[in-house]
Amino acid sequence: MPYGDDPDVEAAVPGAVFDGGVTARPRAAVGRPPRFDVLIAGGGLLGGLLLWTLDLHGGPPRLGLPAALTLVSLTTMSAAELMRRTAPMAALALAVPALALDLCAGTLVATVLMFTDVVYAAVLYGPAPVARRIPPHSVLVTVLAAIALAALWQKPQVVMAVIGIALITIAPAWTGIMLRNHRDAAQAARLRAEQIALLAERDRDRAVAGERARMARELHDMVANHLSAIAIHSTAAQAIDDPAATREALGVIRENSVQGLAEMRRLIGLLRGPRTAEGDAEPAATPTLDGLEALIEQARTSGRSSGLAFVLEDARSPTGPGTGPHRAAPAELAAYRIVQESLTNALKHAAPGEVLVRLAQDRGGALTVAVRSPFADRPGPRAPGTGTGLVGMRERAALLGGAFEAGPESGPAGRVWLVRAALPAAGEEVRR
Repeated sequence: MPYGDDPDVEAAVPGAVFDGGVTARPRAAVGRPPRFDVLIAGGGLLGGLLLWTLDLHGGPPRLGLPAALTLVSLTTMSAAELMRRTAPMAALALAVPALALDLCAGTLVATVLMFTDVVYAAVLYGPAPVARRIPPHSVLVTVLAAIALAALWQKPQVVMAVIGIALITIAPAWTGIMLRNHRDAAQAARLRAEQIALLAERDRDRAVAGERARMARELHDMVANHLSAIAIHSTAAQAIDDPAATREALGVIRENSVQGLAEMRRLIGLLRGPRTAEGDAEPAATPTLDGLEALIEQARTSGRSSGLAFVLEDARSPTGPGTGPHRAAPAELAAYRIVQESLTNALKHAAPGEVLVRLAQDRGGALTVAVRSPFADRPGPRAPGTGTGLVGMRERAALLGGAFEAGPESGPAGRVWLVRAALPAAGEEVRR
């Protein structure tokens, strides 16, 4: 009987442990048989004593043995039943001579029935290598017994005797192996289900983490530029006692506030999944490189008071790969956000001078973005920064399988801060 068929056994082994998602049931401790096994052994012993009292033997004693020896075999078989699950191989080794003694001393049906259960339990609960050899050996024993009986006892009753031997050897052994195979298959299915559930949970966690990182990048890239411009011009308005300069700064602050609010509304709309009247998702406007002119113009307005000049140099071929109506949106979005964050950093940290934004594209469609800004030691940034912008740019390039680098560099015009990203033409993000 499998573990799952006996509630007493389930109560005997409540401490199921989990190791890597696999449920393992501990074996019952030797010397402490489950209550169900005690009931089987006690019931078999009482039933055999009742048969002995009523003188209901299976036949007369053989080989001159006293009939009282059937009680010895009955007691021994009951002890084997107590070990049917805790020590199934030892129980079988004890049951075989007990059955032989019982058959020679007169045979009690209770002893024979308990023997069949011991064989069944040995196959079902014993060690797999040994248990799987019992069924073919039971067939071999039955065949040898049939040959011996046919040679020594040439009567029609030999057929019934062979059938009886098969019922107490072959039947329980093969029943046990079928149930064991079914139990093993169920455990393997449960293992696969638990592994699939574990993998699904890990995939879900990775997907949630990836989506949160994407949302964080979008939120930072969309809002940081406007907030930086607001911080810079509000500081200038406080420091400069000039009504005209103050009005100009307030105008820039208002423009960036409105644009930042619009960007935030767009992001909230994306998160909510807006729907049209027909129930279809509304198309979301994704920034492309066509909007770089407006982005540069906005940076010019924000950086005029800091002595910064912004120049866009587009070296892409207007008819090259990736420049038509089917351009790779992920690559364009990544390039746009990298330029946007680089301009924001320039507004915060760059020394007065020219900020050059350059776009290039090779024959394979790979896009190269480079932003060069003047670099010099400053007492502090115009607006505070956290360093998450560089992390976001590096993540955007890595998700597309591209390369990213940022740092100071010496050139003909002096030291500059160079941001360079190489983005392949593939339009899908690399899945990790």
